[in-house]
This record gives sequence, structure tokens and C-alpha cells, in this order.
Amino acid sequence: MKFGIIGGSGLYEVEGFENVNHIKIETPFGDPSDEFVSGQLEGKDVVFLPRHGRGHRLLPSEINYRANIWGMKSLGATHLVSVSAVGSLKEEICPGHIVLPDQFIDRTKDRPSTFFGNGLTAHLQFGQPTCLHLSDAIYSVINKLGITCHQGGTYVCMEGPMFSTRAESEMYRSFGAAVIGMTNLQEAKLAREAEMCFATIALATDYDCWHTSEEEVSVDAILEVMRKNVENTKAILKVLCREFQSKDPVCTDQNSLQGALLTPIDEIPRSVKESLSVILDRYLNTN
Repeated sequence: MKFGIIGGSGLYEVEGFENVNHIKIETPFGDPSDEFVSGQLEGKDVVFLPRHGRGHRLLPSEINYRANIWGMKSLGATHLVSVSAVGSLKEEICPGHIVLPDQFIDRTKDRPSTFFGNGLTAHLQFGQPTCLHLSDAIYSVINKLGITCHQGGTYVCMEGPMFSTRAESEMYRSFGAAVIGMTNLQEAKLAREAEMCFATIALATDYDCWHTSEEEVSVDAILEVMRKNVENTKAILKVLCREFQSKDPVCTDQNSLQGALLTPIDEIPRSVKESLSVILDRYLNTN
């Protein structure tokens, strides 16, 4: 197994990496957000990518999610942990708390969120969008570290970059959603298509704008919460890499394409077979 880690706002590097290599990858879907960083963390093989690029250059809508996940898969990542700053939609999820979402609501508009099309049709199950085994392992680590964590909950993925209106925020609360962010839905879908176990570590930086009982939080206050969140996340990732054991037999997420490919092999364009060989080698003859 190999961990892939996608860093969100504030997490642009992972401390403690050994045997580090910076890898620039060209993908059939264009350029990833940045160079991938490959190495070992606590004895586990790890690949890291800053989602927004170093220096936080990319808006959520500008991120090339397909290139990022394709690159992770091409480098052998089997388990993907996505770290994301979020706003809280529940009183009990305070700034500084961590949430491990197990559901998503998509409020994005025009972001590509599938590798398929152009002559290849596939329909995958997505009722349970995160890997429960991986999420449970993360939850166990967080409890050991004494960090407040909420297991489960719905992540609303909005387009951004502007935050919600108060009416929108109240609507999402009426859905029963736990947190709101701008990035993780596409990553979850593409990881499923790439047969990777996926989990989100959602870091609450503030209450979304529904929370009118307090003054609007200053940027400085949010950045301070984010700094503490990032410190906690680095500690979590180290312990997770040291202690995580891959489930045996293989998690069903790593076989998610079985029975999902509908187009007969001999009718799939050769160019599509070649561009998706990283994902489909188990199922398609690309010779």
C-alpha cells in the first residue's frame, strides 16, 4: 500500500519525510496542481500534493482534479487522504474541531468529475463515498492524540471562491449538513473511479455565516485556527502512517470498477484506452 496525501489550505508540506523526491508529471488531463513529493513517512511510502499549489495559487474551480488523482494513481497511491479547511454548519462543531465526513452534497457547477466519456461509459456505486475502514483508522488516531473529532457527517461542496450567503448557509443547515468546503467532492468521485480508498480530514476554521450570534470572525483569527489545525494534521498523518494496516482482503473500494464498465472493450477508442491505462490496466487490453 502507499498513502496519497492531498494538502488543503495551510498544508503545503509534510514534515518528517525521508528519501524525498520531487516528481513533475504530465497527464492526459493536463498539469496537476504542482510537483508531487514522494518519500517515506514513519516507514510508509507516501506521495504528497498541495492541492492549491505551493503559494496557494489555484482557486478551487481552477484545480485540475483529474490530473491530480491520475498522478496519484500513476505513482502507486492506494489510499488517499484529503485534508480540507471547512466552515462549520453545526453549533457543536467548533472552530478547531475535526470532522471525518462520510457523505457529500455537490453544489459545484462545471467541474469535470469523471475520467470517463469520449467513447467509454462507466457507472459506479457512490452511495458510500468514503472508505469506512480508512476513516475509522483516522478516527482512532485522532482519539489517541486527544483532538476533538466528529466521526461522520455531510460535506457540502460549493463552487466558490466567494463564501455562501446567509440564506444559502441556512439552507445547507436545513439539509442536516455538517460542514461546507470547496474541493473534496471531485476528489472523492475520481478516487472511486481510480479504485483508491478515500477519506477526508475536514478542519473547521470557523462557523459559516449562519452563525449570527457572534461577530464575523476576522481573517487573523481564522488563520490562527488554521495554523493549529495544520499542526494537528501533521501529527495525525505521522501516527496514521506508523499504525495503519491495510484491510485484508482488499477493501471493496479498490475493486470499484468491477461490473461498472459498460462499453465493450473492442469498441473503446484506442486513445481512451491509452490515456486511462493507469486506471484500467486490470480490465482493458491496451496493446
